[in-house]
Amino acid sequence: MKSDPVDIAAVRHAETDKAILVSETGEKSDAVWLPKSQVEIENDGHKNFITVTMPEWLAKDKGLI
Repeated sequence: MKSDPVDIAAVRHAETDKAILVSETGEKSDAVWLPKSQVEIENDGHKNFITVTMPEWLAKDKGLI
């Protein structure tokens, strides 16, 4: 399924080799796991405040948009 990429401002709560746990609210209870194979992660020098770029379908599937 092809879709446009979307950027989400998020907080990183945890990370494994294959996935990253992020939330938009900063609350771990709101966090969702995203597969690293489907996302690009950018941080501008802030350890846990990141921008995650992902396909639109993934953001919708995870309730981020």
